[in-house]
Amino acid sequence: MTDTQAPTMPPFPPMAEPDPSQPLGSMANPAMIDALEGGFYAGAYDMYSQMRDNGRLSRVRLRFAEGDVEPTEEEKQAIAASPFVPELWMVTHFDDVNALLLDDDNFSVNPTTGMSPEQIAMMEARAKEAGNDFLPLSRSLLTMDAPDHTRLRRLVQPYFAGRAMDALRPSIQKIADDLLDAADAEAAARGESAPDRALELVSQFAYPLPVTVISDMLGVPVEDRARVQAWTEQLLGRRFGVPTEEQKRGLEEFGQYMRDLCDRKRANPADDLISFLVQAGDEGGKLDENETLSMIFLVFIAGHITTVNLIGNNVVALLSNPDQLAKLQAEPGLTRNAVEETLRYWGPAESTFARIAKVDMEVAGCPIHAGERVMSSLASADRDPAKFANPDTFDISRPDANRHIAFGKGIHVCLGAPLARVEAEIALATLLRRYPGIRLAVPAEDLRWRSTFIRGFQEIPVLV
Repeated sequence: MTDTQAPTMPPFPPMAEPDPSQPLGSMANPAMIDALEGGFYAGAYDMYSQMRDNGRLSRVRLRFAEGDVEPTEEEKQAIAASPFVPELWMVTHFDDVNALLLDDDNFSVNPTTGMSPEQIAMMEARAKEAGNDFLPLSRSLLTMDAPDHTRLRRLVQPYFAGRAMDALRPSIQKIADDLLDAADAEAAARGESAPDRALELVSQFAYPLPVTVISDMLGVPVEDRARVQAWTEQLLGRRFGVPTEEQKRGLEEFGQYMRDLCDRKRANPADDLISFLVQAGDEGGKLDENETLSMIFLVFIAGHITTVNLIGNNVVALLSNPDQLAKLQAEPGLTRNAVEETLRYWGPAESTFARIAKVDMEVAGCPIHAGERVMSSLASADRDPAKFANPDTFDISRPDANRHIAFGKGIHVCLGAPLARVEAEIALATLLRRYPGIRLAVPAEDLRWRSTFIRGFQEIPVLV
């Protein structure tokens, strides 16, 4: 191979058609994890139940694009050199998921673990081909092991600790009230009045609330927020992990914007997270430029994407279970537990990224070879009847609701989890206080799950 030739991967492995006569999750009949297919989430818990019944370790097959779409040759190469391999293992029982997430001695989240030099070279070539602006996304907290992960996470962890979250409560409450004041004003302008005012919960409340909060924390100027949101949402829709030309342009613009913003914060620092990260890089070299940009991007995503869907899932679960709604309205002190039960029952994160075995070992009592990838199904674990009594029942007074692992476990537990909890609690309490007669505007069965890797509803029309 010459210096100008791009390294190539072995041929994309052919996959046999699943044999439905074999147990679901077996090698002959891998379970299809197809989060981009609209109906996946509606039937996912039944599938997980079958997988748990059939064994502790399941074979699964992933899809990465909407519809009946086959990957191009370039996309096949990308999949083969990425953590998103088309077939891998999955653990679905609570104890096995918990054990895997805590086992950093035998597993790595670094996608280059177990790769040949040729495969690593291809990944680097693809990053260069995509442009330098993709480099910050190829190495982040999500794909780092200790000690680099420890070094970077330790820098930002205080911003998401309990004391910091308590300090944010008044500002989060004001944002929530302002958003609902604006929604009420729009309804009044349409000639609507309580209790029949229309509110689209996602676009008018559940989405702008956490986006505004995390933008304030980072120090993103108000006038720039619409552009930043558009760039980040565009990047989350990468087909087969391969950026389109439009996404490449968007990321180039986003990268340049963030560099310019970092320069502005360097010249005029403020009391915000971006100013802190810039200073950390300048004073002692705790962060290089790529690490700074990666951290900003990750914090923005982690700081809102979970909460958007947690708020929506929480409201729909309550409005679909009138007895639980009545219980909460009679006992507002159950608000925190209602949020925890929603995380267990309809947690936004369906599963973790795959972890790569460093050595030959056993997982869930089954042999795993070094280099093989194993995913943890958080959604299945939190519906495991061996851990939770009547797991398919939504019960806001469940005494062990907070024993879920919806945010993961171990060193890679969700960075934004404390913020998501506070925002969801304030959002739920505010909605029920202001709108005691809140109800769905359409039958619950007409609501549609979003076609993304995060569990949440596309729209939630309610009447208030």
